[in-house]
Amino acid sequence: MIPLKRRKASLPVSQQDDTCTFPHVSIFILERKMGTSRRAFLTRLGRSKGFLIKETYSSSITHVVSENNSGDEVQAWLDNQTGRDASSSVHLLDIRWFTESMEAGHPVIVQDRHILKVNPKPNGDPTAMLMKSYACQRRTPLKHHNSFLTEALEILSQNAEYNDNEGRSVAFRRAASVLKALPRRVRSMQDLRCLPCLGDHSQRVIKEILEDGSSREVESTRQSEQYQAMKALTGIFGVGVRTADRWFREGLRSPDDLIRTGQQLNREQQAGVQYYDDLQKPVTKAEADVISDIVEKAVHAVLPGAEIQLMGGFRRGKEVGHDVDFLITHPEEGKEEGLMPKITNWLKEQGLLLYQKTTRNSYLEKMDGPARASSNMDRFERCFSIFKLQKCAVSSSGWRAVRVDLVVSPYSQFAFATLGWTGSKNNYIYISLCKTVQNLYLRAKTEEEIFAYLGLEFIPPSERNA
Repeated sequence: MIPLKRRKASLPVSQQDDTCTFPHVSIFILERKMGTSRRAFLTRLGRSKGFLIKETYSSSITHVVSENNSGDEVQAWLDNQTGRDASSSVHLLDIRWFTESMEAGHPVIVQDRHILKVNPKPNGDPTAMLMKSYACQRRTPLKHHNSFLTEALEILSQNAEYNDNEGRSVAFRRAASVLKALPRRVRSMQDLRCLPCLGDHSQRVIKEILEDGSSREVESTRQSEQYQAMKALTGIFGVGVRTADRWFREGLRSPDDLIRTGQQLNREQQAGVQYYDDLQKPVTKAEADVISDIVEKAVHAVLPGAEIQLMGGFRRGKEVGHDVDFLITHPEEGKEEGLMPKITNWLKEQGLLLYQKTTRNSYLEKMDGPARASSNMDRFERCFSIFKLQKCAVSSSGWRAVRVDLVVSPYSQFAFATLGWTGSKNNYIYISLCKTVQNLYLRAKTEEEIFAYLGLEFIPPSERNA
């Protein structure tokens, strides 16, 4: 019997410099948007053909190869690694240069079609405000200089969402997030040059506000019957845009109209109407802290050693919010299974739950039948609830209703869950994570590691309020 051919062992990294055929070409393959498996495959391929492929970026690198990245994205990644502009000392190349070199068996001459173009940085203009393209790369303070512009854009974003125009809604929201991150007040359209995510429509609105003090489109939207009705109806706990739009077309305008007409409501919507006034009031940080104490007591009563983290806007440093989110896990993987029903039972026994609905971890749901739709942002077990918060000064009844979301995550996925449930809505790192989640579950233990994995500077939670 002929023995199976043994796989050739890879050379240690320390020996590659001595054995490579082309030592003058030092290649770094950027994993961003490529993934671990493909990068590993290309690394093995290059080394098998005598190319020097480095695992980490350093000043000795001569060629950076990437796939599906723009030159500006690669340059931003390099700047984060080196703290300086390295584009003049290294070739930033598309994957085509690498594949052509593999086919040729030697490094091909770098031609214009291989080069990733980097837009020149403004030079000598101290008034120009520069901005990175993605919200997850920007620091956004809680208090910013351009609320007179961002509030207008957010009204248009909200109205676009009410009209089922997600693309337009996202465009306005992105424009607002850029303005929030600016270091000073926008005083003229000249201040907006070189800024990303500002489409023609957003710029027209900004221009009108700067020149006239307000936008006719924004004011018309704000005062329209549809906008006001949709805002009131979607403000009901358990009511989405489609349901609110159907009700609006039927002539309903407010929660009172639902009661007056005897509208058929599910249990969640019934609770939303019943506690509507309370749920419209902002939740303060002091109230969130009181609820944190309650949740910690409940969790530790049923599972000692579990970890609880306050999430959402409060984790980002906000003083008020519309609900309170908690992420729960246990350092011993598997102990979190079956935890949510125990928590909710404890809260019910204490008379603290006015309403609750639990959705199981969708991996477990799959075993019993159809799981949640794949469009869900994560698969974690959740409880959407309304708490009865006692001893509240703002309520004559001595208590008020507060929305509280509880999320249980396995410990191996806690870093991913922490980043996703911290927010904000424009933090598109979360979308990137969804694409690489299998690797992240295995490799990332902290948020810092996730940022590093994606080649981004770590942004603390308090600076992610885009």
